Amino acid sequence: MDHVVVVGAGLAGVRSIEALRAQGYAGRITLIGQERHRPYDRPPLSKAVLLGETDSTVVDSDLDALDVRLCLGAAAKGLRDGVVETTEGEVDYDGLVIATGAAPIRLRGEGRQHVLRTIDDAIALRERLVAGARVAVIGAGWIGAEVATAAARAGCAVTVIEAGETPLAAALGPDVGGHTIPWYAEAGVELRLGAMVGTVDSGGVTLMSGARVKADVVVTGVGVRPAVGWLKGSGVELDNGVLVDEHLKTALPGVVAVGDCANWWSRRFRRRLRVEHWDTALSAPDTAAATLLGEEAVYDPVPYFWSEQFGRMVQFAGHPQHGPAVRLLRRGDPHTDAKWTVCWLTREDRLTALLTVDRPRDVVQGRRIVEGGRKVDPVRLADPAVPLRDCILN
Repeated sequence: MDHVVVVGAGLAGVRSIEALRAQGYAGRITLIGQERHRPYDRPPLSKAVLLGETDSTVVDSDLDALDVRLCLGAAAKGLRDGVVETTEGEVDYDGLVIATGAAPIRLRGEGRQHVLRTIDDAIALRERLVAGARVAVIGAGWIGAEVATAAARAGCAVTVIEAGETPLAAALGPDVGGHTIPWYAEAGVELRLGAMVGTVDSGGVTLMSGARVKADVVVTGVGVRPAVGWLKGSGVELDNGVLVDEHLKTALPGVVAVGDCANWWSRRFRRRLRVEHWDTALSAPDTAAATLLGEEAVYDPVPYFWSEQFGRMVQFAGHPQHGPAVRLLRRGDPHTDAKWTVCWLTREDRLTALLTVDRPRDVVQGRRIVEGGRKVDPVRLADPAVPLRDCILN
């Protein structure tokens, strides 16, 4: 293999290059990125950048030392055997890493709507978050809550519009998501639940009910879609992203996928997962690089994510399953305690996921328990004074 092409210049793409070099690959590498910026981290965009604490989140990686040919400002537009087609010409490859990430969903309407995916998005939005501005945030998910946090801190009048019955209902379920409802009122943010948006218009948002939410700034945070349109007709199988196996291999030889666009098979959870979090972009490339180089590597992580919301550090690890086979167990009372944890347990008392609020030790220890597939003592687990590691059954 003489030439590896990495399509996607985010963290997953850069980490793929680092992993290839670390594992002994000495051939040529070309990195293709749609943006003209050098590779940068995305999590700080909704945190430090939006809060005005920094203007740059460039990834700390010496691409010159890694001997990488950079093709920035070039968008992938097609793939055929051994060739990536881009807006700047064709690039031949022997090995290919697909790391094109995802693109934010936009809603109907002629009004201006901000999204938060790029450094340019974050800086443009930050300029609009001024004291007294009326800000409508569509979506009370992870990004919506973080944008609302920054806007409220800037002195804006913030309204969050959520179609679900609680914030984070899609990610965590309404029982857990409901515990975050009081946070909005405490921060002076109006939260409208069960409100479907019809259109984004000049001067605000029109709901499906016909009601209007007046706003100077509208931010749409209702999710993303994998950026894989350029792969249609290529032979790469697509279904909610790029379908890959537990080795991150696609249906095409010499082609792997990582990051937000990769829909991989998890041995641990016995289902497909597509995880749009920084930790996945950081860790998956080691497996992808090994697979490209002919090694037998398996990607089977316990997903991890964090969010800073209204002065709280919210962390999550695992994969929450729902239904009669899974029950929720709380460590601390979310109604009265500032710090608490919710655990998802199977019928066999195995921890499958946990959400923590300002309890960092819980998430560190809990992630290890999920990874080990160990059984726990529910009685001890429910006591927030007992460390999670001491709840493991022998």
